[in-house]
Amino acid sequence: MRLKDLLQNKPVIMGILNITPDSFSDGGHHNSVEKAVERAGGFLSQGATILDIGGESTRPYADVVTPEDEISRVVPVITAIIKKFPEAVISIDTRNSATMRAALDAGASMINDVSALQHDPESIKLATEADVPVCLMHMKGTPEDMQDKPVYEDVIQEITNFFKERVEFCISHDVKKENIILDPGIGFGKTVHHNLLILKHIDQFKSLGYPLLIGASRKSFIAKISENAPVDKRLGGSIASALYASEKGADILRVHDVEETAQALRIYSSIQSSDE
Repeated sequence: MRLKDLLQNKPVIMGILNITPDSFSDGGHHNSVEKAVERAGGFLSQGATILDIGGESTRPYADVVTPEDEISRVVPVITAIIKKFPEAVISIDTRNSATMRAALDAGASMINDVSALQHDPESIKLATEADVPVCLMHMKGTPEDMQDKPVYEDVIQEITNFFKERVEFCISHDVKKENIILDPGIGFGKTVHHNLLILKHIDQFKSLGYPLLIGASRKSFIAKISENAPVDKRLGGSIASALYASEKGADILRVHDVEETAQALRIYSSIQSSDE
């Protein structure tokens, strides 16, 4: 799969499919293979281009999951989805190289690593050998401690510098430039203000010359500026974030609410092109 072809009509929607008992939004909802495949089919019919499948929650203070447990969760689901939807583009959301390899062998064709290939020393070798798109996300700390009062002197510049360092590292290890995607990691070691600044300055990250993934869907910053809205009451904030990110040049929108996001993007695009 060529990333350039995948992103031909951007932004593309990445539907979130967590095969976990404890993810912050949909933990436990899709644990059975049957439920996960049904959800995947719904996402694809609603407008998702990519399915992002994860077997370890990376919410703040989440418990660590072994690669063995992670593999046992995701591989049967990936296998079943590919069997039913052979053309599906599946991203494996993991920081463990063993899980990456097992998922790719099962039919996944993209890697989404919240640690930007830092957590597992074997990940960079695998990413090079696999020759698939790989998303490098910025996170301050780890899921276990990232929200313990994160501090930056200049959050945008620090994330930019991090991206430059990780890109250089990847390219020096023969990861193809055309396979790299960047994600500033909204909610991963950031305050509400940091998250808003990230969205506002998407163009600075885009200036680095790589596709940009934005994952603001249902994140806690939405609740904190809208009267502590529970997870299932954050659709409005999620859509607003997605539309703003799209306008600023985001290439991939990682979302829980595929149908609503796709509709919002269609209407927004129709309004923009109405005079043409």
